[in-house]
Amino acid sequence: MDGNDEVKADLTAKEPKYKRAVIKLSGEALAGDQPFGLAHVTLESIAQQVKELMAIGVQTAIVVGGGNIWRGVAGSQRGMDRATADYMGMLATCINALALQDALEAEGVDTRVVSAIEMRQVAETYIRRRAIRHLEKGRVVIFAAGTGNPFFSTDTTAALRAAEIEAEVILMAKKVDGVYDCDPMLNSQAVKFEALNYIEALNQGLKVMDSTALSLCMDNHIPIIVFSILEKGNILKAAMGEKIGTTVGR
Repeated sequence: MDGNDEVKADLTAKEPKYKRAVIKLSGEALAGDQPFGLAHVTLESIAQQVKELMAIGVQTAIVVGGGNIWRGVAGSQRGMDRATADYMGMLATCINALALQDALEAEGVDTRVVSAIEMRQVAETYIRRRAIRHLEKGRVVIFAAGTGNPFFSTDTTAALRAAEIEAEVILMAKKVDGVYDCDPMLNSQAVKFEALNYIEALNQGLKVMDSTALSLCMDNHIPIIVFSILEKGNILKAAMGEKIGTTVGR
């Protein structure tokens, strides 16, 4: 048993801090080191980490973004109708959701893709009670197509779905390892926060989530943990209550 296996065994021997969690995966995270598209190594890594989460009894839902394929805001900035551009972005999330479902099922994890836009041939249409029942039966639920409405981000989807299914936490898996006072990719002097409250994050305009999503989390008392998806094992650590990344809460 190597060091990583020992740490994993130690974590799984304990009770998870959260019994039901929403994992928010950005499209950019699914691209891995690529500028766009899907990185199969990253998909496999995420699937393995989610499998570990299920093994310790955490009911897991996932909200996926679509920025690795298409960004509605970018399309509208080029003159495209905003609603049309956003609907295209919703379809991009469905592609990511199906790819993630395939990776999870290759690991033996029972998974359902639930879409806010009806597409019966590839996904179930979102029904709150059915989604909760899937979780109770030990299935991973992947929420696709955002909220089903233009002008709302997948961050807002994560906050909305977390409130609807009564999740105890949102685990925000990104390419960066937390929340900083400025972009750490552009400024090597950027300062990382270990913890923030909702009002601080809103007032300082920190890029945790967009303001609509953050306000929803604040109103429903849903904590957010922002961490790097690039380091394997972080999803499990976050669910166990280990101090990683940045925690945003009350």
